[in-house]
Parts: sequence; structure tokens; C-alpha cells
Amino acid sequence: MTTALPTSLLLNGREFSYAAIQQYPAQLEAPVNGYEAKALDFIRQWLNGVQEFQLTTSGSTGTPQPIALRRRQLEASAQRTGDFFDLGPGDRALVCLNCEYIGGLMMLVRGLERNMHLTIVDPHANPFELVAPDAEFDFAAFVPLQLKAVLAAGLAPRLNQMKAILLGGAPADTTLQTELQPLRVPVYLTYGMTETCSHVALRRLNGPEASSTYRVFTGIATGQDERGCLTLRGDVTDDQLIVTNDQVNLLDAHTFEWLGRADFVINSGGVKVPAEKVELVLDVALAEIGESRRCFVAGQPDARLGQAVTAFIEGAALAPALEKQLQGLLAERLGRYEQPKQLRYVPEFQTTATGKLDRPATLRSLHLAGH
Repeated sequence: MTTALPTSLLLNGREFSYAAIQQYPAQLEAPVNGYEAKALDFIRQWLNGVQEFQLTTSGSTGTPQPIALRRRQLEASAQRTGDFFDLGPGDRALVCLNCEYIGGLMMLVRGLERNMHLTIVDPHANPFELVAPDAEFDFAAFVPLQLKAVLAAGLAPRLNQMKAILLGGAPADTTLQTELQPLRVPVYLTYGMTETCSHVALRRLNGPEASSTYRVFTGIATGQDERGCLTLRGDVTDDQLIVTNDQVNLLDAHTFEWLGRADFVINSGGVKVPAEKVELVLDVALAEIGESRRCFVAGQPDARLGQAVTAFIEGAALAPALEKQLQGLLAERLGRYEQPKQLRYVPEFQTTATGKLDRPATLRSLHLAGH
């Protein structure tokens, strides 16, 4: 039986025909909010064959930058993801990431290119609160905060109806990775950026195929620069060489272990300390003492060391006994120079427009310097 191709989409519970969207805003019968207007305008451009799109990088590691991406790059990315997950006509996609940035925008492109039924909602902690109770989906992409909220609401059965789930925008902490293990639906952590039209590599987080390494899509050339940072080139980069700030262990042409960002290295007493390695140990230790909180590590000026490794923990200060227990775990698992010299408590971390932890803005809010 031939699957009928979708002729409309759902946006915040309202149906919009593609024919009307092509004429947007002339054919619009009711007012829309600012987010809906931006989503509809991109879809109008896509349906009408626009060849270049202006986006803004997420700004999680610096000032957001404007970037132009060509239609053929977005199409190439959508094709790879669609082929990998066997997405096609009749499949139902939930779009709950911000469509002004590459993660949400590429969900729209995948749906349009693969003739999927699109359900688009405003970015929300628990997107299922914005859709019908009986709505079913085959494919979705979340940030960790959203997936945590969905699981906390007891909605694992709805997730298990899907073919696959993408997780991106921020690291998946230890607690979330543990919560994912009972899920039957495969969950993949993504690696990519605006410059690569979203993900170019995936890492399975649950099930028997779970892995600590990322697998790069076929057709994407990988390499490393003199810092050990990953380089990428392919149709999704418009055949331009992209030099990342991500230090990796490149196991073969299509497999790598992510080590951390080169610009998050702390020089403490002449020893180079990867901040994200310390963050991982700190995250696990916090979970073990029953305090699953967001945290990050940065270097702060120090007269003797040059930079002192400093841990920033979201929320109220730990009780003295718990803090002592935490410091004991860190001392067991980290080298002398890696151990945080100070724990700083921050009521609430700053985040970017896409919900990522914004280290520089958080440090600025505390009147502190960067790395």
C-alpha cells in the first residue's frame, strides 16, 4: 500500500497546510506568536526552493556568530540521518528544539525531505505537555533537560514507541545515562555543530550497542590538527575544512573518543588539566553522594599556580559532611594538580538560548575571569 504524503503539519496544535505556508503570511487566517512565525517562515523558504539560509551559532563557547548554510548542505545532512534511521513517508517526527538554531531547524528539514508528519511545539521542558495525550511519534530530538523531564513524568512508554531518539546540545550526565538504560528505544548522543549542519557522528547511549566512542557518518573525512583537535570535511561542510576545538582520540577514519575542548584546558602550575575530565569525575562523585547537580570546572587566577582548578556547583552549599565526602572522592580519583582547589556554589547557572550551559556568562555573573 502506498503511503500518502503529508500535505500539512501541526504547529502548537494547529494544522497548517503546506500550500498555505508557501504563501505565508498572505494565507494565514489566525495570528501566530513570534516563535511560530519564525518556524513558518523557514518552512516557506524551504518549500519555495530558497538556496541559502542565515543562521546563528549557539554561543555555548563564545559569542554567537552568524553563518550562511547552503540548501545542498542541509539536504546532505538530512539524507544521512534519514538513511541511518530508515526514516520515510508516514513516520511521525516531534520537533521540540528551537527552530532558530541548527538542532531544531534540521528536524524540520529531515521531516520535509523525508515526507514525515511534522508536529512542532514551542521549546518546553516536557514537550509532551504540548501535544495530545494519544499522540505517537517515531522520531524526536531532545536536549538533556527535556529528556530528564519526560522520564521524570513517567513517559518512558511513549518514548519506547519511537524508532530512535537524538540527544544533543549538552553532555548527558551520569544520572541521565543511568536512567536511559531501561529504555528499549535507541538513544544516540550527537556530535556536530552549526558549521556541519548538526550532527556528523553518533554515540549510542543505551542497550547492548552502547559505546563510549562516536561513529562518524560515511562520506565525512576526519583528521586532527597539531593540537589533536578533530577536523571535518564533506558535503555537509560544503567541502570546506572545519577545524574544531574538540580534542579527540581518533581510533580510525570513522571512530573517535571525545576528550574535551582545547580551550577548556587549565594550566595549573605548568600542568595542563583538561577541565572536562575533572567535570566528569565531579559529576559522578556528586551523583554518588546523592547530589545530582549541574557543575563545571574552570581555571581561576592564582599567584602560585598561575591558574587554580576551581569547581562550580549549581545550588545551595553542600552540608559540611557531604562536602568533605565529595572532596574525599575527588582526591581518590584525580591527580594532585587536577583536584579542585576550591568549590564555588552558584544559585543558578547561566544558559544560552538553546539551553546549553554558558560557562563564560556564568563566570561573568560572578565577576570572575574565563578559563
